[in-house]
Amino acid sequence: MFKGEENKKLQQIHYSCYVTRSREGEQFIPEHVFSYQIAGTLTIKDGDKEYISNEGDFRLSRRNHLVKFIKQPPANGEFKAISVYLDQETLRNFSMAYGYKAENGQDGEAVLKLKPDPLYKSYMDSLMPYQQTDQTINDNLQSLKLREAILILLRANPGLKDVLFDFSEPGKIDLEAFMNRNFHFNVQLKRFAYLTGRSLATFKRDFERIFHVSPSRWLLQRRLQEAHYLIKEKGQPPSDVYLELGFEDLSHFSFAFKKTYGVAPSRI
Repeated sequence: MFKGEENKKLQQIHYSCYVTRSREGEQFIPEHVFSYQIAGTLTIKDGDKEYISNEGDFRLSRRNHLVKFIKQPPANGEFKAISVYLDQETLRNFSMAYGYKAENGQDGEAVLKLKPDPLYKSYMDSLMPYQQTDQTINDNLQSLKLREAILILLRANPGLKDVLFDFSEPGKIDLEAFMNRNFHFNVQLKRFAYLTGRSLATFKRDFERIFHVSPSRWLLQRRLQEAHYLIKEKGQPPSDVYLELGFEDLSHFSFAFKKTYGVAPSRI
């Protein structure tokens, strides 16, 4: 039985097993991820929408998205999932070999819930023996399994070619709207710059022109403002608020909050 969380990394094929009450976190999705929820529930939030994957669900998480997640094991059980990372190099090679090209841009949702298909289940079942015996998939076999995953996805849902083979990078977008929507994600400035279609230098220059303050200063002020609102008006405890708003630890949050508002968040 696993202790805590174990990730048996089969290179680009990951098996996750988690055994406590729940786990929260956030991440940037750099590549498309084809996943199967074996047990438990995964809740994903991208700042606009909430996506819930229950036992038996399949999903495709799209690259270049910021998300927060909550992993919830079933009662008296373990959270289990298998994820297959479809990197850009693999998809480009597949595109050239089979002639697939994206025809329509796809700027849609961070997570696509896939309709059940027997091919999905049989494919994921074929990966289980490797995690059960703690074997590592060699490079040649891994390449075959990744190609098989792509073929299955396209057969079950041909429209996914417009997602999988869209190799464009984020274009220059409205920086003010993006930051007001994503300020609570704890990522480096270069990640914000990339997602808004800018170099880091251009991002900083555009940011100060719009907000009249540095990005780091604005992020701190905006997060503290939201924290004050959530604690005072919504009655949320500081222990829940600090993680939700991108602070790395409670002590740093409490110090910054008291410095700004003159009182500890627990005293609001």
